[in-house]
Amino acid sequence: MLSVAHAPVIAATLPVVGEHLDAITGTFYDTMLADHPELLNVFSRSAQATGAQRSALAASIAAFATHLIGQDGPDAPPFDLIVDRIAHRHAALGVRPEQYTLVGRYLMDAIGSVLGAAVTPEIAAAWDEVYWLFAVRLVGAEARLYATAGVTAGRPWRPFTVVARREEAHDTVSLVLAPADGMAAPTFLPGQYVSVLVPLRDGGQQMRQYSLSQASSSGALRITVRRVRGRGGAPDGLVSSHLHDHVRVGDQLTLSAPYGDLTLSAGTHPLVLISAGVGITPMAAILEHVARTQPQREVTAAHAESSPLRHPLQGDITSSGARLRTFRHLVWYEQPQGEGPAGAEVRAGLIEPEAIPLPSDAEAYLCGPLPFMRMVRSELRRRGLPSERIRYEVFGSDQWTASRSLSGHA
Repeated sequence: MLSVAHAPVIAATLPVVGEHLDAITGTFYDTMLADHPELLNVFSRSAQATGAQRSALAASIAAFATHLIGQDGPDAPPFDLIVDRIAHRHAALGVRPEQYTLVGRYLMDAIGSVLGAAVTPEIAAAWDEVYWLFAVRLVGAEARLYATAGVTAGRPWRPFTVVARREEAHDTVSLVLAPADGMAAPTFLPGQYVSVLVPLRDGGQQMRQYSLSQASSSGALRITVRRVRGRGGAPDGLVSSHLHDHVRVGDQLTLSAPYGDLTLSAGTHPLVLISAGVGITPMAAILEHVARTQPQREVTAAHAESSPLRHPLQGDITSSGARLRTFRHLVWYEQPQGEGPAGAEVRAGLIEPEAIPLPSDAEAYLCGPLPFMRMVRSELRRRGLPSERIRYEVFGSDQWTASRSLSGHA
């Protein structure tokens, strides 16, 4: 909890700090990365180029400060869940406790630089407390995740060998990965992801998270990667381009342990899996797991895609669905040229969430672009599905904004 002395200071200064957050976070990244260029290996270069990383940090600061002073509203998601999601992402990146000290110093320097003399010692102390309350929660959560995964923050990585490569659809490839040390692959929960660390030609490295697109087995892991094409002047995805253009069977990749909180809840409620684009990947793993362990469970899978040529993992969804006693498969194509999955109900146009079967006791899982998930979640809520039964996965630097946006507090 925020100290009694600092709570009114944060309440009074939050509007001003919030108004200048983009400038503060821009100064923070510019100065810290100039002094410590090695951190470019941790932060996404693409997100830096587009400004998404800066926006994410700004959203996190504002969200946490708002939560601490009790102004986040009755419908906001529980903050422990948001912290847990961030901790999973940080653990997948190998974030170390000592890095929080460095970040805190540059962040407070940036606040002082942007706001100048307006930042009194009292105001600086209050915002420093906000930061460290946040940091301590994350450090503790990440330590527990590292311990559960059997790794340390200093050595979170493991080499894997590509044992199979399959072109799934246009611009989408699956890589099957076996541990290079000959030991068993880690077990994981359906819906989790791994970080993939790749070297760059300039001598640096980058990391990206990819959902595990098959259910857990002792032999290997599978990721399914869509090539990121730059739009509107944004660069192409560094990691996805590397994996598509340069990685073949026999090559080695460096992976984190599996992390992520979009995992299947225990129980027998009907499942509704709703995805768009490469958001189908965690749904494929969840569906395969259910088909293997709960074939009597009722499942509906709904997917939105631009065309059948870009629709990955069609065979996996069809195969897993065929093992279920009750399964319904709906697909929407914006450009419906060509055939869709066997047995699926194929429709033209954008997804129509009001047409997706929704049992009153269902649990829904969403993965796809943020506007897609926001629209689908809104319709599910309108149809009476409680927010606690709607789970979603957000990748990239927009996860803080998304968490609040999906709850109606963006």
